[in-house]
Amino acid sequence: MISTKQLVYFDAVARLKHFGRAAEDCAVSQPALSMQIQELERELGVPLIERGRSITLTAAGEDVARRAAGVLHELAAMRAAVAEQRAPLSGRLRLGVIPSIAPYLLPAVLPRLKAEYPKLELRIRETLTDYLVAQLEDGTLDVALLALPIAEAGIETLPLFDDDFLLASPADSPKPRGRRAKLDQLDAAPLLLLEEGHCLREQALSFCSLRDIENVDSFGASSLSTLVQMVAAGLGQTLLPEMSVGVEGTREGVRLMRFQAPEPSRQIGLAFRKTSPLRADFDALGAVISEARTAPAT
Repeated sequence: MISTKQLVYFDAVARLKHFGRAAEDCAVSQPALSMQIQELERELGVPLIERGRSITLTAAGEDVARRAAGVLHELAAMRAAVAEQRAPLSGRLRLGVIPSIAPYLLPAVLPRLKAEYPKLELRIRETLTDYLVAQLEDGTLDVALLALPIAEAGIETLPLFDDDFLLASPADSPKPRGRRAKLDQLDAAPLLLLEEGHCLREQALSFCSLRDIENVDSFGASSLSTLVQMVAAGLGQTLLPEMSVGVEGTREGVRLMRFQAPEPSRQIGLAFRKTSPLRADFDALGAVISEARTAPAT
């Protein structure tokens, strides 16, 4: 069987027309180089070099030299391409994001990724947590940006930061005492939550111990933007993630208040298969997300 080593040694002799210089170029002894070329000639069944006072390639040798150079060039290109793929965040990455994160964090994250990792080919899917986890498990996605925890056995997570909840109430509702809201204020008006299936709904209910409270809105909405519009219209109040305040908290008719300590919050992080070989990519992605979240607005 023809080996890459044989092609490398023969290519050196074909280029330099000298066994000694070829051996030096390949960093091997001249006998070792000569032996490999003889093995190549036996494998092909024809002489490739006319040995004399000078080195001359036979007709078959000229043809093999051209083909060997092409093969070695393709091997070098393959190694370079693979090395480039090994660099963090280069090549294709399929990212899933939940709807209560995507419109608020991605506008800051995507430009940073493009600037810092220009060879990244990012594919984004926005959907609910259950669908993202299922697509991680079946290999449709590489990584997901969502609220933790994720309990599936085959999924590993990388926590990034905590996202506090604020109370969003109609601006004309009775102003509570103090500068910070209390959980018992949630009894004062209907609590508007995202529809079933959104992890944000379950987190709000869990944090506020509201599973059996009658004033929880049973219809829900499919986006935070709709919830805030309903609050502004005086239909109730809601819990708003801090990352969304810059977009959703500027609407007229809405008053925002932080809660007393300990403030309710959700933990944001990345989820991926435990068997994935892309951990370096996920670490780099997590660093960019964390930096983008804390960077001042421009």
